[in-house]
Amino acid sequence: MTARTYRIAVIPGDGTGPEVIREGRKVLEVVAGQSGFSLAWQEYDLGGERFLKTGEALPPSVLQELRGVDAIYLGAIGHPGVKPGILEQGILLKLRFELDQYINLRPVKLYPGVWTPLRDKGPEQIDFVVVRENTEGLYAGVGGFLRKGTSQEVALQTSVNTRHGVERCIQFAFDYTRRRAKANKLTLCGKTNVLTFAHDLWQRVFDDVAKNYADIHTDYTHVDACCMWMVKNPEWFDVIVTDNMFGDIITDLGAMIQGGMGIAAGGNLNPEGVSMFEPIGGSAPKYTGQNVINPLAAICAGGLLLECIGQPEPARRVEQAVMQVTQQLKSLAAGKMGYSTSEVGDLVVKALNGSE
Repeated sequence: MTARTYRIAVIPGDGTGPEVIREGRKVLEVVAGQSGFSLAWQEYDLGGERFLKTGEALPPSVLQELRGVDAIYLGAIGHPGVKPGILEQGILLKLRFELDQYINLRPVKLYPGVWTPLRDKGPEQIDFVVVRENTEGLYAGVGGFLRKGTSQEVALQTSVNTRHGVERCIQFAFDYTRRRAKANKLTLCGKTNVLTFAHDLWQRVFDDVAKNYADIHTDYTHVDACCMWMVKNPEWFDVIVTDNMFGDIITDLGAMIQGGMGIAAGGNLNPEGVSMFEPIGGSAPKYTGQNVINPLAAICAGGLLLECIGQPEPARRVEQAVMQVTQQLKSLAAGKMGYSTSEVGDLVVKALNGSE
């Protein structure tokens, strides 16, 4: 029987992105070899340097090639020489929309040995997942200006919520909660008391879909209350489903309570197409080339990638290896880990080799 080969597009990106992706690839190559499949990497130089040289963010030919891969592995996008918003809209948002990556999946999990700012909370209390709608809402770009630049200026930004978009996100969340098989609880996060049109739609669709999942417990929280309970009682949550804007906000809060951006990873998913996986922390340009940035978020993103392409056991082994390494680090912060970027990657590889 021929071993399966997966085609993985790699976008190392800007700043420290190439450094963390290097360690992620090192780990993925090891676990792939141990598990009997292979990864064929195709690297793309998308990011700030290319934009400054060519004026191109995401060429149509590259976008077409990305439609044919099994997954995308992204380091970071963000360059100090490029005005904020250009690369984010021209690469990140364009990829999400063009590849219809309608789910943003963000595990919020505190690993052993990792400090959290929440007093009296540990790994057993902080372990939930946020399912964020990823292609609609306020990020759809619907709006404009009237009398721009005058004292009577009007700016409009419209939140777009379609029945189709809301329903497929909620459907995914119910299915994911069932597969996760932890507390079998799904929480809808919204603002039905103020956003009486958009979030009325979310609540009605949520209630309709719930009828087909008698095994899943459901509840609702306003987004402001959700932020409060994530800090006070994070153990209340199993899976949270929410819209694009609220998901963007609460996942950054989630990153902080799980130990910071050095460990937070996410996936932009098209369950029927091409998905993209990335560390959440950004390009951190001030640390570029110093070999001090924490690569664990990128390695965890690689684990999510493995799960998405149908390799759940290797994905589990990567996470277990990361959990061993977090207990050996002094801190997750860049330059304070007690190890260099490449040494942390080597520690994860060592843990993987020890688990064979």
